[in-house]
Amino acid sequence: MPTTELSTVIGAPRERVFDLARSIDAHEHTTGGAKERAVAGVTRGLIGMGDEVTWEARHFGVRQRLSVRVTAFDRPKHFQDIMISGAFNCMIHDHQFAEHPTGTLMRDRFQFTSPLGLLGRMVDWLFLEGYMRRFLVGRNEVLKRLAESPEGDNYLAQSRPSIEPHSAPCMAGPGESLSISSRLISRASNKQTINHMNKTQSHEYEP
Repeated sequence: MPTTELSTVIGAPRERVFDLARSIDAHEHTTGGAKERAVAGVTRGLIGMGDEVTWEARHFGVRQRLSVRVTAFDRPKHFQDIMISGAFNCMIHDHQFAEHPTGTLMRDRFQFTSPLGLLGRMVDWLFLEGYMRRFLVGRNEVLKRLAESPEGDNYLAQSRPSIEPHSAPCMAGPGESLSISSRLISRASNKQTINHMNKTQSHEYEP
C-alpha cells in the first residue's frame, strides 16, 4: 500500500493546530486548486469521532466525490479518517500532533490503494503517489500559515450539530465512484475486459 509520511513544524499550540486540522472550513481553504468543498455529512465546523463528510473536488480535471469517516479521535494527540466511498479502493489518513520546542510537530501518514489490481498499482507508482504528496505538502503549508496567524481564529469559532455515522467502513470494499487511476487507464483496459466477458459468456451458454 503506497504510504506518504510528512512532518511539519508549526509555531502554534498543539490544541490550536489539532482543531484547525479537523476544521471543515479550514480544509476548504487549504486545498488550493482542487477546490475541495464539503457537500454532505458534516459541512461546517469541527469534525469529531464518528463524524462523516463528503468532499467534492477536481483532480486531473475530473470532478469527483470522496466520503470519509473519523475512526479514531484523541484530542489533541491524534485523529484518523478513512474513506468509506470514493476515488480509491481504500484510503487511511492518520494525523498526529506532538509538543515541539517551537510549538507543534504535526505528522501525516497517508495510505491508499487504487482499484484495478496491477494496473492501479502501476498508476500509483508512476505518478499518483507523488501527486498526493505534493497535494498534502501544499495543504500543510496553508494550515501552518493559518495556525501561526490570527486568520486561523476565523475557523475555530464554528459550531454545528453532530451527525450519526451510517456508511460502511473503508476496508469493506471498493469505493462507489470511479477513481482517478481507473479513469486514466479504463480506456486502455476496457476493450480487453469486454472481450474477456464475451468469451466467458459464450462458454457458459455453449450447448
